[in-house]
Amino acid sequence: MSLSPDVRRVLQERRARIGTAMGDGVMLLAAGSERLRSGDVHYPFRQDSDFDYVTGLDEPDCIAVLAPGHAEPYALFVPPRDPDRAIWVGPRAGVEGAVADYDATVAFPEGEFEKEIPRWLAKSERVWLDLSRQDPLAQRLLAAVRRAQADRPRTGAGPTAILEAHEILHEERLFKTPDELARLRDAIGIACEAHREAMRTARPGMLEYEIEALLDYTFRRRGATGWAYPSIVAGGANATVLHYTANNCPLGADDLLLIDAGAERAGYCADVTRTWPIGKRFTPAQRDCYQAVLAAQLAAIGAVKPGGTLEAVHTTALRVLCEALATMGLLGGSVDEIVEKETYKRFYMHRTSHWLGRDVHDVGRYRIGEAPRPLAPRMVFTVEPGLYITADAQDVPAEFRGIGIRIEDDVHVTETGGEVLSTAAPKQIEELEALREQAY
Repeated sequence: MSLSPDVRRVLQERRARIGTAMGDGVMLLAAGSERLRSGDVHYPFRQDSDFDYVTGLDEPDCIAVLAPGHAEPYALFVPPRDPDRAIWVGPRAGVEGAVADYDATVAFPEGEFEKEIPRWLAKSERVWLDLSRQDPLAQRLLAAVRRAQADRPRTGAGPTAILEAHEILHEERLFKTPDELARLRDAIGIACEAHREAMRTARPGMLEYEIEALLDYTFRRRGATGWAYPSIVAGGANATVLHYTANNCPLGADDLLLIDAGAERAGYCADVTRTWPIGKRFTPAQRDCYQAVLAAQLAAIGAVKPGGTLEAVHTTALRVLCEALATMGLLGGSVDEIVEKETYKRFYMHRTSHWLGRDVHDVGRYRIGEAPRPLAPRMVFTVEPGLYITADAQDVPAEFRGIGIRIEDDVHVTETGGEVLSTAAPKQIEELEALREQAY
């Protein structure tokens, strides 16, 4: 499928920025590969995020070459068109489409990579690769570079340094363009609608996977590719398991339901968590815990500003949670003592934020040298404090046992502060209880 003119323009501008950051040399990028599920059935293909970011080509087993100083600055190696295969699974771009529809300067069949790549490597001292990948296609790229290096003593030219492509690509991906922000808003809007549908639908006795199915249905009905990560639908004490995905238990009338679910659309991911009562109302203990998490989250969002840091966002949420844990009698000592001794980790054991974008745990450095990275406009990340009190916590009052709460929003750094992109998913107690009334 060819790209729209607007998308092609965005990709051209993106490759130009990457080329400027490279200065000279060559960057080699491998597409994702299809993976066998069972027999002759494959898992649904999902393109490598970096390759998609640079090319927009959603096909497996391709290779991209970026060489800003070369006479052919952008090359694609792609599987050739195959009329017989097209009958079964649809057409591919082929060499012709790689040039006509994806703006490659030149294109070749993927099988000719080893033959053709010396025309770039022989003139390039620096080569950028994704050094974290170990799959066969990525290893082909590395092997080609090693062969070019081995020829250097004889030819006097070729690569002298292999550099990590992430150093350029992931810094570029950290700062979202208007087009990327629009895609993120779409994905997050779909996720929020799915959360609202769940709030209006869940009833005691239903199984967690029934709500999971409703989420999946809403994602696809609204045009998402599907989920951005396996949905967590955790009733009662299951919510104290951070990455619970079994989703096979009945919902109890007196329990809370934690749903951590995000859609993926046009290559970008949402990540939204809400927690609410399966019955019509929070119990007093549930309400106290929920208000503590909500207060921590609102305070953390309030700490988002250019020049701030994710460390400051986390510390802000942490201190509010620690004060609440002390007030509720779940931890002893002052807030400073709880933070210093890290006794809070029994109930809050994860960080408050992570980058968000093409990957749900997106790329970009969190620290510059030894210091936390300053926040800047066009960064997007989550704010997701929580409290998790296991059912077997015998030293905790019975009414608190088995309560797991997380509230997660997606936040965009603007010139003046933080813009919450996921406001369409209710989180105030009054809003949640009003929606729960509609389920009965």
